[in-house]
Amino acid sequence: MAAALTMMSLALAQSVAGQSVAARKEMHVHMVQAKGSFDIKMTPAEPTDFEKANDIARFTSDKTWHGDFEGVSHGEMITGSTASTGSMAYVAIERMTGKLNGRQGNFTFAHRASMMKGDAPSAGDLSVTVVPNSGTGELAGLTGSLMIHIDAQGKHTWTFDYSLP
Repeated sequence: MAAALTMMSLALAQSVAGQSVAARKEMHVHMVQAKGSFDIKMTPAEPTDFEKANDIARFTSDKTWHGDFEGVSHGEMITGSTASTGSMAYVAIERMTGKLNGRQGNFTFAHRASMMKGDAPSAGDLSVTVVPNSGTGELAGLTGSLMIHIDAQGKHTWTFDYSLP
């Protein structure tokens, strides 16, 4: 059952990714870049027995966004690590509410990241993309991907390459 569910999830992810690329090629989408910073508050969630036994942790996040996107977001993150190698990964879902270059609405980001012990905070493999068809209001039809940058002092800045119909 678990293997079948995993295969279905992978097939769905590949299908959605393929449709997004095909749709972008057909529409000849003009990408815009937005920039800014955010303040973040991470709160650990109560771990389950499974999480305790497997070096997995959950957090909620509350962010205040500044710059070309002005607003707030709320999310949930799951992290995993390997004590022997220091490698780690996280996945998260984050619901955004605010104005993107003056256009009001909501949308959802999906995060996926991994890094090795000793990597700089902005290093590793990071993917933060808009969940297809998650935009509402003036952000309906939003597509794009976000890069997060963390400086030596821990300040978070971002660049968001996006398109809107």
